[in-house]
Amino acid sequence: MDLEIPGCMPATAPTGLFRGAMTLPLPALNDEEGPRVDPSLPPVVDAHVHLFPDRVFDAVWRWFDQHGWPIRYKLHTPEVVRFLLSRGVSRIVALHYAHKPGIAREMNAYMAGVVAGEPRVTGLATVMPGEPGARAILDEAFAAGLAGVKLHCHVQCFAPDDDALAEVYEACVAHDLPLVMHAGREPKSAAYRCDPHALCSAARTEAVLRAYPKLRLSVPHLGADEIEGYGRLLERYDNLWLDTTMVVGGYFDGVDGWPLTVARSDRIMYGTDFPNLPYAWDRELKRFGSVRDEEVLARLVGGTARDFFRLPEATP
Repeated sequence: MDLEIPGCMPATAPTGLFRGAMTLPLPALNDEEGPRVDPSLPPVVDAHVHLFPDRVFDAVWRWFDQHGWPIRYKLHTPEVVRFLLSRGVSRIVALHYAHKPGIAREMNAYMAGVVAGEPRVTGLATVMPGEPGARAILDEAFAAGLAGVKLHCHVQCFAPDDDALAEVYEACVAHDLPLVMHAGREPKSAAYRCDPHALCSAARTEAVLRAYPKLRLSVPHLGADEIEGYGRLLERYDNLWLDTTMVVGGYFDGVDGWPLTVARSDRIMYGTDFPNLPYAWDRELKRFGSVRDEEVLARLVGGTARDFFRLPEATP
């Protein structure tokens, strides 16, 4: 397996909203972490956790160290699962992505094995859009127990409305399973082999929502840097959801999705990007503790994710 993930060009000058005038990599935060989830919170679902085979994790971390930010939690899959569950997270939604054709079956088999060994992990499949047999790869993954699909426009170098994605969308609709797709433009990096700003936009995501009204689509990071645009899409389309991953903790200058998060708790869910974080695992979760409306809080930290992924109810 080629492990040059996810791009092939060196980072140059800072580009993109999240970079500002900062040099690369972005800094780590030495913020304090809590020992576990605040017991006053409703059951927590982390809807955006990455699980990879060890060698892929190692390659991802090398890329982040050079082009992104220092990874605070360099934990492999068993340690990631144990870390979060032991700290009170009730359920994990595990994501991964194939960065080239020909590796998705192997990755999906790995994820299916993780899910089989821990019922509190819900794993999604991946595929490289347009690769030979993409529909069969997904059908097999769903039969093996995977509960949706994860795609990443930046890493896989496609636009949301690319014709190559039709069979992915059709597979999700046919199986009535959700799709999580990093379709927001940021964070942009010169280390990617394509320009996310040339591929991604809220308008191109809207074209998908219109063309596939039965597709249940979640866009991570509140669609940053187009948070307002994705907020308008939530008003127009009942088949769109968003997650809060890395955009409500104050790490990126000029990015704050908190107003939209609280206003649309029925369509927005908590997620972290764990373990690929430069700050404390519960940094963003602590902010949810400021929500005083119990129904809104319950939806944000777990209820919306349970509805979107059709997860079982949490047990005490």
